[in-house]
Amino acid sequence: MKRLLVVVLLVSGFTMAAQSNADLVKHYEAFYAQMKKQGDIRGVINAMTHLNVLAPSQARKDTLAYIYMDQGMNTQAINTIGYEQNANDSDIAIQVKALALKALKEPKRAITFFEEMFKRNPNAVVAYELAELNIQIRETAEAEKHINYGLANSKEDMKKAYFESQQPYEVPLKAGFMYLNAINTFTKDPKTNIDAAVDILDAALKEAPNFNMIQITKNELLRQKQVLQAQAEKEKK
Repeated sequence: MKRLLVVVLLVSGFTMAAQSNADLVKHYEAFYAQMKKQGDIRGVINAMTHLNVLAPSQARKDTLAYIYMDQGMNTQAINTIGYEQNANDSDIAIQVKALALKALKEPKRAITFFEEMFKRNPNAVVAYELAELNIQIRETAEAEKHINYGLANSKEDMKKAYFESQQPYEVPLKAGFMYLNAINTFTKDPKTNIDAAVDILDAALKEAPNFNMIQITKNELLRQKQVLQAQAEKEKK
């Protein structure tokens, strides 16, 4: 009789716990919907975190990581889904890992996920990211491959935003690839390729007269050219 009573109490406890858990899931689902409606990002993160604890799923984890990344909380995003490459990663997970690692100044790790993004959906926007990151780590051959793809596949309506000035601006994506081409050309041989890089920048400026970053880069390259010329003159004496 005592054993039967214990079994009944245990079953009852499990049932109540299951009902309580289900009620909490419904509560936080409603809470999530309301916070999303109000535009309360902290509330959205709070709700999704509770849901991941109560009823964990990869989709919810990916969503939470995406929210963190979208809010510039890149460390939290990576801590949520990790930076390992998994064959079954969702498109969202791949995107979060790529962008968060780039923002965290981890270009080599970021490249892995941008390559996977490009493999799943080849396009000029992702090619730009790959070209830029490969230039950063001085993989000029890889960068050139993606630059050539971008130059061939950039459409007239594609734009690239830049933020180095007080007022952000956009230029045609093709001009952006021309800019990267100039930087990559210079990176291959900083002493002999300055003029070639400046020529590419001048051509890009014709494509996008408002491209402020080109003028800044051109001025810096010409300054470096003057330094090299001065050093050469000094060595002759």
